[in-house]
Amino acid sequence: MEKVKKKYTLFTGKALAYLIIPICIESALSMSLGMIDGLMASNGVSGEGNSILSAITAVDQVSSLLIQLFVAFGAGGAILTAQLLGAGKVEEANKSAKQLIVIMLLTSLVLMGLCMALNRQIIELLFNEATEKTKDYACKYFLIMAASYPFLAIFNCCAAVLRAQRKSMNTMLSGIISFFLNIGFNAIFLFAARLEVVGVALGTLLARIFPALFTLFLVTRKSNIVHIKIFEKFRFHGGYLKSILKLGVPGGIESSLFQLGKILVIAFITIGIYNDPVTGINYNTAANSAAYNINTMSSIVGNGINTATLTVIGQAVGTGEVDQVKYYIKRMLLINYIGNAACVGLVWGLSEPLLSFYNISPEARTIARKCFTLCLSIQFATYPLSFGLPAVLKATSDVKYVMFAAVISMILMRVGLCYILTCGWVGAKLGAFGLWIGMVSDWGVRSMLFGGRVLSGRWKKASGRLDTPVAVTAQGTAEIISEESENEEVHTDV
Repeated sequence: MEKVKKKYTLFTGKALAYLIIPICIESALSMSLGMIDGLMASNGVSGEGNSILSAITAVDQVSSLLIQLFVAFGAGGAILTAQLLGAGKVEEANKSAKQLIVIMLLTSLVLMGLCMALNRQIIELLFNEATEKTKDYACKYFLIMAASYPFLAIFNCCAAVLRAQRKSMNTMLSGIISFFLNIGFNAIFLFAARLEVVGVALGTLLARIFPALFTLFLVTRKSNIVHIKIFEKFRFHGGYLKSILKLGVPGGIESSLFQLGKILVIAFITIGIYNDPVTGINYNTAANSAAYNINTMSSIVGNGINTATLTVIGQAVGTGEVDQVKYYIKRMLLINYIGNAACVGLVWGLSEPLLSFYNISPEARTIARKCFTLCLSIQFATYPLSFGLPAVLKATSDVKYVMFAAVISMILMRVGLCYILTCGWVGAKLGAFGLWIGMVSDWGVRSMLFGGRVLSGRWKKASGRLDTPVAVTAQGTAEIISEESENEEVHTDV
């Protein structure tokens, strides 16, 4: 008797392409904005390239700390929506989506107020060793960027809901328009109006308003499987809030602490021991900023695939079939390796031309080249495991393990090892290069922790959904199937 092979069609190859490619394009545009802001600003003010680039990168690091909260809760909402759709519970998905958007809007308004009120104090606390000129630029940029947080929160939540129902083409469209708006506004405010770093911030703020309003409009359309009614009477629902918080809080803690670790290690290279004895300039900060922006480009495809993984694995979990979840875990990991290798190879090949765009000193350029060469050489093997597998585990609701594993690895390697390699008391004083050694070491530890978790199979119990078989339709909804048909084969190889 020949072995029977089951064929899974929840996501066909075509469906995966339609989901992943738009998300990758959107991710590319979104992640490129910070680099473009830095490039335009550093070249738009004569003689201030190092200071402005360092200021923008510093604020972007702080903003990312808060943005990670929005992304994490958006991801939690996407996971819950995808699982509910996979289980055929469309009405519950509608209700949970509105709960998500309201709670994140309120949270973002509070964070915006705090950041505006404590603007200078936050910059002084985190970047006290930076020059006064850099801190002044950073404060101006931070004040305006804080006003964009509510719009970012709305966009991330609405985009997550749209992606969960395979509407990634819509979020890509909003990303494309936002990208060109940002460049256009930057050019007007920076080169025509001569508003320096303020002009860059205003351009980014205005460009973030559009995708927020556009995606909010899309999630109100009744033609979508999951949609909300803005003017319908609203009240907080304890059950949905609990589910969202259960998925979002661990992810938010993990992402925010991870970003905080990245901010802390930057402080390790801004200290006075790295100031040039002749010029008094710290070349390591500008070098790290340039290398960071180039490395960000190499993560574009992988980041997009990780976002798509939440939808794919989430809907597979909703079907209740463990074997189907395993099948899509393997498939998404393979796609991640292929996409990551292609993106890293392309960025590596273009690294020198990209580095030449930055208006930084030759000394800083040499350090930056050393940093991103180390990073790109390690990223080939580690990125899909260290960042792709956490997306898989989150989609199965195994968010607590992801939080603890990521935080432990970050403290030991990204912060601990970096401190040893950069600070002067042990004599290493490797500067930005030491920072990047700690970062790639963190990737290695994460790969082992998350790889071991997936292989152990302990993630199967996290969602509580992998015990009720369901059959999924082409539109992403499902229905509980009878016990008699549970073992029925979809396809037999002869």
